Amino acid sequence: MAKYSAAVDQGTTSTRFMIFDHTGKVVAVDQKEHEQIYPKPGWVEHNPMEIWERTQEVIDGALKKSGVNPKDIAAVGVTNQRETTVVWERATGKPVYNAIVWQDTRTDAICNELAKDGGQDRFRLKVGLPLATYFSGPKIKWILDNIPGVRAKAEKGEVLFGNIDTWVIWNLTGGPNGGVHVTDVSNASRTMLMNLDTLDWDPDMLKVMGIPKAMLPRVRASAEVYGKAVGSLNGIPVAGDLGDQQAALFGQTCFSQGEAKNTYGTGCFMLLNTGTKPVQSKNGLLTTLGYKINDEPAVYCLEGSIAITGALVQWLRDNLKFFDFSKHIEDYAKAVPDSGGIYIVPAFSGLFAPYWKSSARGAIVGLTRFITKNHIARAALEATAYQTREVLDAMNKDSGVNLTALKVDGGMVFNDTLMQFQSDILGVPVIRPTVAETTALGAAYAAGLAVGFWAKVEDLRANWGKDHEWHPMMDSAQREKLYAGWKKAVIRTFDWVE
Repeated sequence: MAKYSAAVDQGTTSTRFMIFDHTGKVVAVDQKEHEQIYPKPGWVEHNPMEIWERTQEVIDGALKKSGVNPKDIAAVGVTNQRETTVVWERATGKPVYNAIVWQDTRTDAICNELAKDGGQDRFRLKVGLPLATYFSGPKIKWILDNIPGVRAKAEKGEVLFGNIDTWVIWNLTGGPNGGVHVTDVSNASRTMLMNLDTLDWDPDMLKVMGIPKAMLPRVRASAEVYGKAVGSLNGIPVAGDLGDQQAALFGQTCFSQGEAKNTYGTGCFMLLNTGTKPVQSKNGLLTTLGYKINDEPAVYCLEGSIAITGALVQWLRDNLKFFDFSKHIEDYAKAVPDSGGIYIVPAFSGLFAPYWKSSARGAIVGLTRFITKNHIARAALEATAYQTREVLDAMNKDSGVNLTALKVDGGMVFNDTLMQFQSDILGVPVIRPTVAETTALGAAYAAGLAVGFWAKVEDLRANWGKDHEWHPMMDSAQREKLYAGWKKAVIRTFDWVE
């Protein structure tokens, strides 16, 4: 009788492997960072081989630390940084180029060219997404157009494309020796190539982008058995696949229409379950797939994506050397009662939801001689909360339902100063669950459901528990005054890049 379900959580800055028991409690975790490669301003890359090495290391690390026998693991799921694009040789498993990361803006010219005929929302009805550098389709096109010989190989099916989920699953199930080439609906819906209604690659989109179908993975459900692992997890069913934000929605057990969660990581991502029919956004949100369990109908979401939140803290740590460890930002922020009137708009990769302006760039506004390092640290945290408020406002307008509380997860939710300010600026309670690493948990849940380790989603709801709740303590006049200042600051960043 299996005792555990497990997940590979391949994120933007690190990879971890986590093992959970039947109650959703963490049994083991191992985590390793990988290199962030910045060849030019606006370009962001990862080495796919390093990511696969780290994946193998953390699997071994977690098994070793916990003493768990792999035979006791019912299934393994995969969750991943979405939109990050890898193209590799089928025969050798060798990438033809570094992975182009979701934050990368090099496809700006491709997106602008495609937007000439029909604007930024030209394909929105079909794929749920605006034309933006964020998504995989333009990144694939860039690789095909710029790396010699790759297009000819793609036509023959000699090179394969995948977001990171596909890359990890292919390697996990054997790589060049019989690896399965699949993705799930949640990841496929981030490529600009999947039709929201058919849940398959759209022939018109492939034609527009100039992408051969032969290189694309098969689109499958988020919870079903894709194949069996080799290596340290030999013989274990690989049975779950969810983009990281959808995995967090799953881990937060937002299985009912109208339930929402916000994940605070490198970026910030709020998802609202809209049920089994896609809802088109009129307010700058994405229409995306939430998940699909085996043969059941797919569940759709509205998503508000914010590019830079935790990454702003890393920038203060690594580029400006403000502190040695990210958690220390809270000590500096708490040393002052407010931001001293400054705002930081972290449009390092342009602005994502609800603006979708890739020509915006970051700014610190309102500086005076009074401002110290402490005010800057506080303003960096507040930027995350303001951006979340913008997305929540858009979500309320699109869905017609006012959110009454926000479930939160991810690395930044242990920052009490941020969570209190978040509740203050939203005017609703903010709730942190007992397991805040809900991304890995969601992937483990999907895999476990696929093989019957959990019988139904209601079993997962029973596992969810509340760890802490913050309530608004700011009066509404102050809230609106601060938020109006933020809006003014955001407008200052528009159209910086000519």
